[in-house]
Amino acid sequence: MLLRMSSLFLRTLRDDPADAEVPSHKLLVRAGYVRRVAPGIYSWLPLGKMVLENVARIVRQEMDRMGGQEVLFPALLPREYYEATGRWTEYGDTLFRLKDRKGADYLLGPTHEELFTDMVKGEYSSYKDYPVTLYQIQTKYRDEARPRAGILRGREFLMKDSYSFDLDDDGLKRSYEQHRETYIRTFDRLGITYKIVFATSGAMGGSASEEFLAPTPTGEDTFVACHSCGYAANAEAVTTTPPPARELEGQEAVRVLDTPDTPTIDTLVSYVNEHHGLSITAADTLKNVVVKVSTPGSDKVETLVIGVPGDREVDFKRLEASLAPGEPAIFEAEDFAKHPGLVRGYIGPQVLGDLGIRYLVDPRVVTGSSWVTGANEPGKHAAHVVAGRDFVPDGTIEAAEVRTGDPCPRCAAPLSIDRGIEIGHIFQLGRKYADAAGLDALGPDGKPIRITMGSYGVGVSRAVAVIAEQRHDQLGLVWPREVAPADVHIVGTGKENQVEAALELGAELESRGVRVLVDDRAGVSPGVKFKDAELLGLPTIVVVGRGLSQGVVELRDRVTGEKSEIPLAEAADRIVAATA
Repeated sequence: MLLRMSSLFLRTLRDDPADAEVPSHKLLVRAGYVRRVAPGIYSWLPLGKMVLENVARIVRQEMDRMGGQEVLFPALLPREYYEATGRWTEYGDTLFRLKDRKGADYLLGPTHEELFTDMVKGEYSSYKDYPVTLYQIQTKYRDEARPRAGILRGREFLMKDSYSFDLDDDGLKRSYEQHRETYIRTFDRLGITYKIVFATSGAMGGSASEEFLAPTPTGEDTFVACHSCGYAANAEAVTTTPPPARELEGQEAVRVLDTPDTPTIDTLVSYVNEHHGLSITAADTLKNVVVKVSTPGSDKVETLVIGVPGDREVDFKRLEASLAPGEPAIFEAEDFAKHPGLVRGYIGPQVLGDLGIRYLVDPRVVTGSSWVTGANEPGKHAAHVVAGRDFVPDGTIEAAEVRTGDPCPRCAAPLSIDRGIEIGHIFQLGRKYADAAGLDALGPDGKPIRITMGSYGVGVSRAVAVIAEQRHDQLGLVWPREVAPADVHIVGTGKENQVEAALELGAELESRGVRVLVDDRAGVSPGVKFKDAELLGLPTIVVVGRGLSQGVVELRDRVTGEKSEIPLAEAADRIVAATA
């Protein structure tokens, strides 16, 4: 492949786009790889399309190596498939919904479990047909409420989704491990630094679930890591180790305290310590947060109270994961007006059972633990409110924020917290979709066997942005060779003989299997050409300039920044060896 910048459909920009917040968004737009069409929707220009196809090629090669078989489904899907599994309602506003001219409901597919399941059901019937793994690389659609960061969080994106179909749970575990190993090889080839973490399954359903996260400060996912035992988990999936329960007998009786002008936990702690002779910290208070939980597809809205230690906030992402497919929202003033039994700012769990309101608590709220909490009267709190004596929660919930230094649930060593971008997710789905579709295989004894499934996704277009996030410097992009749009960027600095020599070197390299981009533009200053070469980020830059009169060219390694002068006569051999 030989590309000439004089005819390449490309325009680089000197300034960052006004709406760009993260490096990948800024650089991919400035370098002419993508262009914004609408919020969360982007076009791919020639160089960007090459990078996207290179990522897809690597994903495809590794899936084929594993034994996956590629298929392709439509993006436009009838409602019936998603209705059968309940996801027409579970996905809520995330789905792009539309009607055809006859009024029938359709959607733009966010993921294709239902279609894969139905295809296998229609083609296979015997236990001898299994196991099988199918995959596709296809455009997906999700109506993101806040599309941001360019192609990192878009409404239209390219994704590889694959599905394993096995006769039993042991087979599912093998398929899951095969995909896990395949993802490791894939992301290693893409040059992405990643962390494998435990995760929640969300609307996908299923049991075991892991995410592949690319650590970066701009990531939207928070994950924890234990440097002692190697435990890692998405913050939404972190489990809290509860302290030991305490005896109920011998504990002090509830004591109602006047607590005027204590709108925050800090002011409450200060006041009761000073005026009521207590010696507590924020961790000894019980904060009760009221939410309303709606269920997609239903008009029912539940009032729910979440109890967490007062030194922590409720993490809404963790709360959403724990309540999925329910959708929590903050209780507003008009909601409190409909529930006069809930005294805003002074809610205690003592009355929630009488009010018929479900109460879920942080795992740290164990039987026998004593708290300072609301007294359900304006301007009053209660001390020595004991779990199991003065209130009995309806269950526990993982909703409190996770903090640096929290104990690892596996070994109790302190956890660290980092941010990352999800690039892959693997699920052991089980039989949710097989049950909905009635997917069975006739066993050797003539009895039906319900198939068990796994689901595995890779964000192909997102991977392009992730590589840009992790592989750039102050000058521009720095692509790994396997995903770069070309191996070599040859800059003919301006004079006619320099451009001619650059084109001749490019033609020789192309004949030897090297992918080449030659800057042969006339009337463009050497400084602009150098800046464009650094911005575009190809692994090797060759400058054919003033040294040509002495028969030498400059070889630059874009990754290391190293420069060296080499004889033009040796340039092709050196470059071919470097790109082999």
